[in-house]
Amino acid sequence: MSDGRAVPEPRTSSYRDILHSTALIGASSVIAMFFSLIRMKTLAILLGPTGVGTVALLSSVVDVVVALAGLGVSQSGVRQIARTEGSNDRGQMAATVRTVQRTSLVLGLFGGLALAALSVPLAVFTFGGAEYATALAVLGLVVLLRILTGGETALLQGTRRILDLAKLNIVTSMAGVLIAIPIVLVWREAAIVPLLVLTALAGWAAARWYSGRAAASEGPVRSVPGEVGELIRLGIAFTVSGFLTMGAAYAIRLLVQQEAGIEAAGFYQAAWAIAGLYVGVVLQSMGTDFYPRLTAVVGDNIAVTRLVGEQTQVSLLLAAPGVIATITFSYLLVTVFYSPEFSPAASLLRWLSLGMMLRVITWPMGYIIVAKGWQKLFIATEVVATVVHVGLAAALVPIVGVDGAGVAFLCLYLCHGVLVYVIVKRSCGYRLSAENVGLMAFFGLCCALAFVGFIYLPFWWATLLGLATTCATGLFSLFALLRLVPAGALPKPIRSLLSSMGVSLAV
Repeated sequence: MSDGRAVPEPRTSSYRDILHSTALIGASSVIAMFFSLIRMKTLAILLGPTGVGTVALLSSVVDVVVALAGLGVSQSGVRQIARTEGSNDRGQMAATVRTVQRTSLVLGLFGGLALAALSVPLAVFTFGGAEYATALAVLGLVVLLRILTGGETALLQGTRRILDLAKLNIVTSMAGVLIAIPIVLVWREAAIVPLLVLTALAGWAAARWYSGRAAASEGPVRSVPGEVGELIRLGIAFTVSGFLTMGAAYAIRLLVQQEAGIEAAGFYQAAWAIAGLYVGVVLQSMGTDFYPRLTAVVGDNIAVTRLVGEQTQVSLLLAAPGVIATITFSYLLVTVFYSPEFSPAASLLRWLSLGMMLRVITWPMGYIIVAKGWQKLFIATEVVATVVHVGLAAALVPIVGVDGAGVAFLCLYLCHGVLVYVIVKRSCGYRLSAENVGLMAFFGLCCALAFVGFIYLPFWWATLLGLATTCATGLFSLFALLRLVPAGALPKPIRSLLSSMGVSLAV
């Protein structure tokens, strides 16, 4: 009896799955966003741009070490578990899960000790002195905890336990606020390191609890020859990608700090955090649900093309109005979420938002390379992306200031999107549908209109233009999404509300 995993899903079923997972992750992300905003506001008010910049630089160092020491096990673990999950072999599943968890423990210990051992040279390189060496050594605990957390969440994602992942997202964000407010209020700058450690500890504890409830972690453990080797082999490409991504983020923050000061690094961190708030909901749901579904049909290029096309279509419809709104209210966002001191980050936020729009288009295609296991191609595209990103930032930041980092991010995804499309088109026959090309042109024009308004028009006229564009694209996306999902798939309260508004629903 077939488990149905290799059978292409009906279009309405696929759209329903995409929207269902996006709704769950999105709802949790909105709640998590609320707590994250409280946390950001607390740090901004109590620590100021300099303190926020310090947190960003310390976090960047940890990110690089986690990406390097983790060997991509959290991502390759998702792929392994997703492929094993449909076999109904509980022994093999249990073995895979145990392998991921134990490998994560070993790698986490190694990474934490490595950061502690290299804390002095890293502190000198990052901050120009050994003042933060002790802080970096203590943050070795964060490296261990984050790699362990990745091993736990790999089980939840690989088995598509979307609800548990959504709950985990809320719990960790809430814990971050409950930890941040009291210790930063009392210790101010001295609370930065304890804050990072305790937040990582809370995240690991919550992930461990939810993964312990997963049925896949139960049952007799049977040895699977070569499991560790295959897990690490698959993770090498993810390691290189993560290292390059986090390394690029670290390098750009360093460039901004050296060229414009640590206060500018705080502006960059503020703009980056806000730019990713809304788009992050779409991208997170994509990685949570779309990646395992794509892996399940990766041998069928027709099914791959269909799934990627549908994910791109839904992602565009969901993300574009939010991106335009972020561009429109950039000044309000940075002053409300942080403080008026961060107002110089508004123009940078607009540049980053344009890049985020291109990221939404590029990521579904990029998952083809990941799901098919094309390691060399994946590494090559990541190397090119990093060179373009850091190279352009190094050239532009000294000339135009912190906004140069935003221009570099936009150019990164212009180049990366074209490169990835050429690769998947030649390798597996993927092509953008005429419908998606039309959506890209329409939303691209709307984003450009909102952006250019702030260059050539007075502030309030530009804001009104952006508001009108946001409302128009929001209504367009709403009606387009309603055409994709039958009425029966919508919750009854939503159906009643739409009917009362005179909106005709698909049968």
